[in-house]
Amino acid sequence: MPFNVPILLTWLRIVLIPLVVGVYYLPLYWLSPQQMNWVACFIFVLAALTDWFDGFLARRLNQTSAFGAFLDPVADKLMVAAALLMLLELGRVSAPVALIIIGREITISALREWMAHIGASRNVAVNSLGKIKTFAQMTAIPFLLFNGVLSHGALHIDTFLWGTWLIYLAAVLTIWSMLYYLKLAWPQIRERAGTHI
Repeated sequence: MPFNVPILLTWLRIVLIPLVVGVYYLPLYWLSPQQMNWVACFIFVLAALTDWFDGFLARRLNQTSAFGAFLDPVADKLMVAAALLMLLELGRVSAPVALIIIGREITISALREWMAHIGASRNVAVNSLGKIKTFAQMTAIPFLLFNGVLSHGALHIDTFLWGTWLIYLAAVLTIWSMLYYLKLAWPQIRERAGTHI
């Protein structure tokens, strides 16, 4: 198993995942509920930053590897799934939204693995629609974890309200991007299935 700084950051992200959940379940009696939200939000944002930073360093230091390419999306999906399940437990996101987002991640991961197996992985490479979906999702989750009001002068942001709108937007984009990827892969699916639909 290769070991370098980008992979170390990816492992750090995996280690941070249970901490987001642990904030709400460990006996942290000295923290108020709102302080728990702040800590969970901070940990999630820190984990998300390692996601951007490990990719940047891998390219900058020329330390890309097959293992890193495998581990990075696994860490991302674990991070999102854990946060969504925690938000579902806290009543800040609905079950259908969590199911749509997690279900899409599982479906597209399986599709990409299968397409790579048949040598057609370029057909389902990440596109701008997926990046917009990821941006909405990765903004919504910390907003919903924070679950309060951010104030700066006359500016007041209700993070629960904005997080709710953004997670619904992410869910819509999730369905849209999944259908887009399935459409791209459909010729190979039809050919391998031996059908002529």
